[in-house]
Amino acid sequence: MTDKITSLHGTTPAEIFASGLENVDDIAAVALAVHWRDGTVTSGWSNAEPATLALMILVLEERLRRSLPDA
Repeated sequence: MTDKITSLHGTTPAEIFASGLENVDDIAAVALAVHWRDGTVTSGWSNAEPATLALMILVLEERLRRSLPDA
């Protein structure tokens, strides 16, 4: 489905949103989780089909696994 997977680790929320606004016509779907300063977490997704959402979650999981030291 995609061959371009880029990590956003270390990117500020403002940079992510600014990039999204600059490239809004190229965005097909959005999945988002926000950790607020008060400790709450909100999450959801836009028009992503279940298969696309699952792919997005798998990519995040793979990125996380690669970033962890070997156990």
